[in-house]
Amino acid sequence: MAGSREIEQTAAQWLARRDSGDWPAAAQAEFEAWLARATAHRVAFVRLQAAWRQAGRLQALAAGEGGVPARAAWDEVAPPRAPFTSADAGADVGEDRDRAAPPRADALTFQPRREPARASRWPFAAAAAVAVLAVGLGWGWLHYGATERASYRTALGATDEVALADGSRATLSSDSRIEVALSGARRRVELAQGEAFFDVAKDPGRPFAVEAGARRVVAVGTHFSVRRDGADLRVVVTEGTVRLESEPVGGHPQPTTLLPAGSIALAGPNGVLVRSVAVEEAERYVDWRHGFLVFRDTPLAQAAAEFNRYSARKLVIADTAAGELRVGGNFRWSNAEMFVGLLEQAMPVRAERLPDRIVLHSR
Repeated sequence: MAGSREIEQTAAQWLARRDSGDWPAAAQAEFEAWLARATAHRVAFVRLQAAWRQAGRLQALAAGEGGVPARAAWDEVAPPRAPFTSADAGADVGEDRDRAAPPRADALTFQPRREPARASRWPFAAAAAVAVLAVGLGWGWLHYGATERASYRTALGATDEVALADGSRATLSSDSRIEVALSGARRRVELAQGEAFFDVAKDPGRPFAVEAGARRVVAVGTHFSVRRDGADLRVVVTEGTVRLESEPVGGHPQPTTLLPAGSIALAGPNGVLVRSVAVEEAERYVDWRHGFLVFRDTPLAQAAAEFNRYSARKLVIADTAAGELRVGGNFRWSNAEMFVGLLEQAMPVRAERLPDRIVLHSR
């Protein structure tokens, strides 16, 4: 399709040709066909024809020599003629003829067509920048913006269950503390002290990591507990699988250990020791959530240490013989006095009760 400039040039040629008087029937037919070919043809021709009339019948043939003028430009090249007066009667006939004659087409000059003002690109650039910034902030918020940042702790002799923002639940044992930092990209919990059991909501896109010292336990959706005892760490898995990771030692990477349900892992300075037991037995290690301590052929020294995690009045083993005695059964961790009473009745143990502790002697 021809451009607007070319159309106007053609329209000007048709106008000039028709005005010249050389207009046979074939030319009329060809002209009408050109008009019917496109609405733009008709518009261009009508516009030129109107300009022609406004200019006092100037021969608007300048389309091929600088373009067709804008409507306002015609007045400048062809000012309105003054009306004929009696004073003109004595004028030279030749001069009058010259004034009446139409100007030559090659003498016409036209004001250049004004280019439409270009819209400033700054508003679009600013809008684009704002959109990019909004997308960036949204992405950053999604991945790094905190959805929950909280600290939870329990007092000595108390447990507590807390609901996390991602749908997971954490049960804190006695005298424990966790720092929770959840975002759109990851879930991180630091076990600062004590023990906690985690019921992790499934979210494969956001692994749930529990950090404790130089160790990290990573899960996607499972049940497990993590317990800190100084430099040692104990992980008990009762459902699903977790991954136990360790920080490099001396610049050497440490192996990663996968722990399926029924695993009891003890991690210390010398490495990681894993025991695989029945899930039911693994669950005994986390019965503290229901108020019980469960012992199975457990040394008395170890049983006393478990009670001491829940009470300010400590059980103290007075001699090695007493500490090596084996105990078994389910005991409420909130009632150490009853446990000591049973020891005195069933085992060769003598209890020395003091205000801040109970000393256990062998008999």
